[in-house]
Amino acid sequence: MKAVRVRQYGGPDAMTIEELPVPTPGTGQALVKIEAAGVNFIDIYQRMGQYPLPLPFTPGQEGAGIVEKTGPEVTEVSPGDRVAYASAIGSYAGYAAVPAWRLVKLPATIDSKTAAALMLQGMTAHYLTHSTYPLKSGESCLVHAAAGGVGLLLLQMAKRRGARTIGTVSTREKAELAKAHGADEIILYSGQDFETEVKRITGGRGVQVVYDSVGKATFEKSLNCLSPRGCLVLYGQSSGPVDPFDPQILNAKGGLFLTRPSLHHYTATRDELLSRAADVLVWVASGELRVRIGAEFPLSQAAEAHRRLAGRMTTGKVLLIT
Repeated sequence: MKAVRVRQYGGPDAMTIEELPVPTPGTGQALVKIEAAGVNFIDIYQRMGQYPLPLPFTPGQEGAGIVEKTGPEVTEVSPGDRVAYASAIGSYAGYAAVPAWRLVKLPATIDSKTAAALMLQGMTAHYLTHSTYPLKSGESCLVHAAAGGVGLLLLQMAKRRGARTIGTVSTREKAELAKAHGADEIILYSGQDFETEVKRITGGRGVQVVYDSVGKATFEKSLNCLSPRGCLVLYGQSSGPVDPFDPQILNAKGGLFLTRPSLHHYTATRDELLSRAADVLVWVASGELRVRIGAEFPLSQAAEAHRRLAGRMTTGKVLLIT
């Protein structure tokens, strides 16, 4: 089978295509024929060594396809099942041996591309808006990278909960896209100071929560955008990791809260995984939630997919088609 491999940490060209044997599923695993793999910032962090993995490895934390066979002691899925998953390494390949408990069966109305675009980012938007900081009707939130894969889904879920949504984007085209997906207010950070704009939009009160996947470049001003006892949810670091800081700053700025979650913490059991996945799959099937696939690349162009995602040249979801 064809697979993308990383043999040393580095830039996009650290990924190469190799021919590997199809894996044999072990105890508790299922062999999935991958039809589409999601491209996410965590893949970039792992490729660069920010989140180090033993070398060599096949990147990719998200995929969708068909179960070909199962290993011993698997009860969750059967051969022939259409499935999708997140938070299991190795989806940039023709096949992957995946822990069966991580697999979610797909309804007939959801195709593999949509599922691969939805699992990691859809469940991320779900836990952010429903668990980490459960938005209430009438509250305001600031969403950085609002035209990205998580951003577009997060806006829709925030509106579904009755929140006022403010999104930051880099271009007018992305602004229109974010508005079409639920942004009440848009800030073009390439020409506007987002802290100043948030305070203007909220009459100086600030927002109850900031959902920040950017990290270093936005961290300080994100704190300044919060109302007293507001919460900064830092769920990514596309601009780099945040520098160490004195936690007394949180007190001085109004008794603020700061958290750094990840999807793994919010899908740690199969029951929670299936509950979150069921919500997002039902919402997509009913038309309540729209998934935008912004770009598709063949497996051989994984490096270009990473370049575009890291360079903020994409909107919505980026997929690799195997």
